[in-house]
Amino acid sequence: MRDTYHIYLTAEERRVVINSLIELRNDLISRGKYTDIIDELIIKFTKAKVKKIKIKEV
Repeated sequence: MRDTYHIYLTAEERRVVINSLIELRNDLISRGKYTDIIDELIIKFTKAKVKKIKIKEV
């Protein structure tokens, strides 16, 4: 059985995650290692639906 996880990020956090994945990918390329998994994650983050939610303050 495959678990599904949801993560809620602001636009700034999303940008930081994508930039970090790109930096990691570039580092792996410079070391001559495979980047298949990182490539898949970058694609998933860039194609993920953006959903606006309201946050209640307590």
